[in-house]
Parts: sequence; structure tokens; C-alpha cells
Amino acid sequence: MSSASGESTSTTILTDLIRFLHQGEPAEEFFAQIARTESLSTPAHEKSALIECIRMAMAIRNRLELQQQREHGLLAVIESAQDLSSHLDLMGLLRAIVSRARKLLGSHVAWISVYNPEADQLQVQVTDGAIFEETEKMATRKHLGVAGVIFSTGMPFSTPDYLTDDRFPHDPKLDIIFRNEDIAGLVGVPLLSENEVIGLLFVADRYQRSHTALEISILCTLATHAAVAMKTAKAFDLTNRALKNADLARAELERHARNVQRAAEAHERLTSQLAQGASLSTLCHTVAQLLDGNILVVDETLQVISRAANEDGDGLSNIEYDPHGNRCSAIGKALRDSRRAGRSVVAYHDGGELCRVVSVIGGGDVVAGVLLFRRDDLNEISIRTFERSATVIGIMLLSQERMEIHKSRDVAALLRGLLLPGRHEWASTLERANQFNLDLSQSLSLLLIEADNLKASYIAKRLRTIASLFGVVLDELDGAVAIVCKTPLTQGVVKTCTRLLVGEFDTNYWGVLSRPTDGAEGLPALYTTLRRALFVARRLGIKGILNQNDLALYSVLFETHDETSLNAFLESSIGMLLSHDQRRGSDLAFTLLCYFDCSRNARLVAKRMNIHVNTVRQRLASIEELAGHLGNPSRALELHMALRLWVLSKRGDLPASQSFEE
Repeated sequence: MSSASGESTSTTILTDLIRFLHQGEPAEEFFAQIARTESLSTPAHEKSALIECIRMAMAIRNRLELQQQREHGLLAVIESAQDLSSHLDLMGLLRAIVSRARKLLGSHVAWISVYNPEADQLQVQVTDGAIFEETEKMATRKHLGVAGVIFSTGMPFSTPDYLTDDRFPHDPKLDIIFRNEDIAGLVGVPLLSENEVIGLLFVADRYQRSHTALEISILCTLATHAAVAMKTAKAFDLTNRALKNADLARAELERHARNVQRAAEAHERLTSQLAQGASLSTLCHTVAQLLDGNILVVDETLQVISRAANEDGDGLSNIEYDPHGNRCSAIGKALRDSRRAGRSVVAYHDGGELCRVVSVIGGGDVVAGVLLFRRDDLNEISIRTFERSATVIGIMLLSQERMEIHKSRDVAALLRGLLLPGRHEWASTLERANQFNLDLSQSLSLLLIEADNLKASYIAKRLRTIASLFGVVLDELDGAVAIVCKTPLTQGVVKTCTRLLVGEFDTNYWGVLSRPTDGAEGLPALYTTLRRALFVARRLGIKGILNQNDLALYSVLFETHDETSLNAFLESSIGMLLSHDQRRGSDLAFTLLCYFDCSRNARLVAKRMNIHVNTVRQRLASIEELAGHLGNPSRALELHMALRLWVLSKRGDLPASQSFEE
């Protein structure tokens, strides 16, 4: 080969090298150029010089490529730093860092896992390049896999082939996911916050790969940015939470101040109404409006004294209250608990109805109870308002009670002057009678009443509130209710008392109504007789209001006997008749009583009982077989008296058709 030809070849090779460097050709082109140079037939020293130039060009190319990688890494770091100062949310920033890390290293998959102390495991937060959904949900313990190495050392770690690397304990579940993703080469770097690993940044490839120190260094810088972002986000979250809590605290304080102001205004309004002499009904309506509920005021037996509804509020539109209903036991217990605690308590909360109660105490005794009905409970300040309103209502009730005592003082003195004249001056008694428009010269009647579980003073107080009894003189006297009225009014008084004791109180009671007396002179004797009759009626268990005539004979005969003695007497005298009637469903006992009451006139008995006279005779024959001959006067008297006593004790159980009244 001539010298000119050799120089031309050398020039061509050098020109190609410059072009390769300029165009950034891959290393394969340089290796191909070395192979072509070695095949030339040029002198050995020229060939060696050309090959050395090619290798120098390759070194320059490698330095340029490394410089380019550094520039790309620096650009990624700068972009991440810019993201840190921008308004990206945390997850958006982490996704940007993962995407840059993957693109920078030219890898297939990248993700960030964050350590969760509560679950004690690493959980994937963001991924880029994953194929399967399971990869985005990866979670593992911090002592397993590459994560375990990084957590224990706090340093980056890489493996060219994860699944075959035995330098760390594997997580079987994680291995399955990596196998599905076909992951081989893997590098992980820690996310450090104050020298504590809080997460990991991973980049993986689907082929075996070793990572350079520059690549790992860039990943560490990106991981630092991710850690700073997480720390900043946490601090921002804490700041926001603190600000939110401060706002909530301020709002709560403002709400509390408004409630206190409303409570003060409510108390001022109630006390102002009380000072102005407002009625109990007005006070209850005010409380109902203030508390958005319905109000009941009840006495010690849970009977309603006053009520008020607030239909515009949160309360129930109608108050369904029964002093003997299913709720009465819960309300009674709550009132007792309220008295012991000195605070209001919830009686029940069921079916969208809540009942809060508070006892009203006066002079050491329960004056009343205030019941509040709502759909839900009150706040603490409103509860205090409810309790203060109960105090105001209590003052009103005590005031009314004092007025009632003052008003009834003369009534009590009048009754004692009429029924116990030896202890009082007759002149003052006459004066009080004129005060209450009671004409002592006309026909008068006396009624005494006692009841189970109810004080006579309470019954008298309730009777005085009934409009139909206005003008009737009544009060508690020696443990019983004593009523003096004009004789023509007695039937209405008896019906009113019965309605109250049976319908409202639903209790056992005993009462005796006297014979009419002409003027007041006969009242003391009637009172003594009625006290004895009332004692006998109660002792023998004869319930209801009876006439004095019904008990006159038995008051003498059975005053020293009790209910057991009465039952023994009835059993020995008419027991056979009662047993026969019970077994056969017959009516022999009442037929015999009617026979005695009709002066032994069978036809009159048949007419009164609405049966045939022959039926009467057949029954009388059966009676004589059981009770003996009716012509024996003493036996007849015993039977008649026993039958009368039996009817008195069973008067509430007999059908209306068997009334023995004339």
C-alpha cells in the first residue's frame, strides 16, 4: 500500500471518529471501527496508532456519556427541588419523584414504600411502570428482603438478581409479586428523617442489572427530596390540624358563651315573671319555649298539676302521659334519684322520646316533679337552665301551698268546731260557717274517707281543686278526709270522690256516708259513729263508699273482729250456698237475700229478679236442703246478716242485675 493510500485511510478513520463523537454513536460503532482498522494491511506502527486513537475517542465518548448522565441527574434533582417549593400535594410530588427516578435510570418499575408503625410494615404509596395491581398494594415487614438490609444499615442496597440473591431473608408473598412482574435487578435507597428510616425508594428492571455509584447517588438525592416532602407534609398536616382545633375551640367557646348568655336571660325572664306574679301555667309555657320541649308538672303521686307544649321546637307535638302507665315506674324512680342527687336525671329515652325529670324540694319534702319531654337530650348549660326553672316552679308551688294552707286553716277550724265541739268555741264555729255559706240549721251529711298509700291531706288538697266541690267544707281530720255538705249534694259529692279515687289514683279506699242530720248538733255523734264504721269497714276489707245504715249493725257486732274472722263467719253460715253457686253457676245466695229483703214474699222476689215464681220456690227448696229450715228465726237472722255482709264485701264484684238497692 502506497504512502498516499495509507494517509487517506487514516484520514477517513479519524474523520469517522469525529463524526461518531459528534453524533453520539453507541460504543458498538467504535468497536466495529477497531475491527476494521485491525483488518487493514497498513504497517503495524500505523495500525497501532490508529487503534490507540479509536480507544482515546471511546474514552472521550464515555466521559461525555457520564457527563450527560450527571447533567440528567442534576436536572432531575433540580426539578424535584422545584416541586418541593411548588404547590403539589404530597402524593403528587411522590409520583413525580418515582417517575423521574425510573426514567433517569431507564428502568422498568419504580415505587416508594412508607413505614407504618401501627401495622409494623412497609406499604407501597406510589408506583410507576407496574403491570399488576398487586404490585401497587405491596406490603412487607421491615426486616425482610432488601428493605430489611436498608432499615438495619440506613444505607442504599442493590442486587443484580433479587429472586436468586440469598444475602437477605425473602418474603414469600413479595417474591410471588416480583416473579409475576418478572423483576430481576433492584436497587433501594432509604428515605431518612432525622437519621430515621421512614420509607424506601426502589427502582427495578426486568433483567439482571448492576447499578453505578452515580445512579445510586442520584436516587439517594431523590429519596432525600421525598423524605423532606413527607416531613413537610406531616408538619403541614399538624399545623392544619392545630389551626382546625383552634377554630373548633374558638367556635366551641363562642357557642358556650352564647349558651351562658341564653341561660342568664332565661333565668332573668323566669325570675321576672315570678316577681310579677305569673301563674304556674305561664311559667311552664316559658320553660317549654326556652328548652324546645314539652313540660309537665306533677305532684308526689305523679298526678299532673300543670302542662305546657312547645309545638314549634324539638319537643313532641303531644304529651302522652299516664300516671299509671308503663312509664310511671321509670319516672318515679328517676324522681327519687333526682332527689338524692340534687340534679335532674333522664327517666327514659326510647322511640324518639326522651324524658328528663327533676324533683322540686321544699322544706325537706318533695313538692312536685318537673318532666321535660324532647326527642333528644339537652346540653349541660341547658340542663342547668332546666334545673333552675324547676327551682322557680318550686317557689311558685310553695307560694301556692302557703296560700292554700292559709285559706284552709279556717276550714279545718270549722270542721273541728263542728265535729269536735268540746275543743272549740261555738261562736267562732258559727262565724266560720257563715264565712263559708254553710247553713248549720239545714239538713247536713258527713262523709269520711281513707285510702291506701295516700295521705288524707293530699286527697283533701286534690278534692279542693275540683270545681264541683266548691262550697263544700272538707279537710283532713285525724287521718281521714272529712266532708260536710248539704244533704241534697251528697250523691254528687260521692260520685266526684269515687271518680278521683278510682279513675285518677287507682287505689283502694274506704268511705262511710252518714244519715242526714237536722242541724249541726247531731254532727259530733255522727262523726263518732262514722269513725267506728270506717274502722270496721277497713278492718273487714269492705271497700268503697257505704251508707252508715249498711254498716250500723256490723259496726257493733264486728268492731273487734278482723277480715279473717269475717271470712270464718261467712263460711260457717252461708259457705255451702256460695260453694254450690260457684260449682253449679246457680244464684241461690242472692235469691235467699232477696227473699229476706222482700219479707219472704216469693212473688215479689220473682218480680224483682225477673224470674218465674216456681223457679223461686225450687231455689228455696234447694236452699233449705243446704242451709236448713228457714222458719227458724235465729237461723234466718244469721243467714240474713251473713248475706248482707257478703254483699257489702263483694259489692264491687256483683253484676248490675243483682243490685239489692230499693
